[in-house]
Amino acid sequence: MGQRALLVIADIGGYTKFMRVHRINLAHAQYVVAQLLEAVIDGAEPRLELAKLEGDAAFFYALVPEGASKKKDAVAAFAEIVASIRRAFIARRMELETDRLCNCDSCTQAGQLKLKFVAHVGEVAFQKVKRYTELAGVDVIFVHRLLKNSVPIAEYALMSEPVFQAVEPFAQLGRPTNEDLEGLGSVTTYYVDLGELARELPLTLEPSVLRKLVAWFKMTVRSIPYFLGLKKSCEAFRNMGDVDPSLALPGSSLPPPSGSSIVPPSLE
Repeated sequence: MGQRALLVIADIGGYTKFMRVHRINLAHAQYVVAQLLEAVIDGAEPRLELAKLEGDAAFFYALVPEGASKKKDAVAAFAEIVASIRRAFIARRMELETDRLCNCDSCTQAGQLKLKFVAHVGEVAFQKVKRYTELAGVDVIFVHRLLKNSVPIAEYALMSEPVFQAVEPFAQLGRPTNEDLEGLGSVTTYYVDLGELARELPLTLEPSVLRKLVAWFKMTVRSIPYFLGLKKSCEAFRNMGDVDPSLALPGSSLPPPSGSSIVPPSLE
């Protein structure tokens, strides 16, 4: 039997252009996006449950019990949820910039990464496959189809009509758009430009040589499986463009830290 749920996908983008040119940086892109996804998950708790990580996106849900107050359920709180996730994302992005020692494009342009949201409310079924439980149903397909849309900006929250009508803080900010969803037809949706919203910026971290070294070492260690080809960099990333991860070079492609005489150890 289906259950009613708010479905939200938080999607990280903004690196397609330089990743197409500088393919040797895929391993560091993997690390940067993983760090930002961790922040997104932290920002979503406790209101949203993580359903699945999907490359450079996180798929969340929150059950909406029948008879629950519409002013207190997760759908009505969607604006607050977006704000919480976005604050966590911006804070982690600033941390990555402050602690950066690496000169590769994946690291230097991490500050350009953006976060967008798509949201829908509908019926879902929980499908157990071995040890994993996945969400299934037409509405799960619907929210994923929303990722391919005509919204002309990089940072936004795109909502189906039922979500938009329930979110009072977005009532005066929403802009209507008609989206032709593959296999589902034309639907009316609304989007909010997140760049227009006032946000409480996190405190800027003071640069620290020790912090930079620790951050660089952690990134280097976590990148080793990708440089050695034991794992595929940026697998299932939606926003990466047509990149062949096999073109990424092994450990010798690690660039030296910027502004430092420290030379990274060779992985060869």
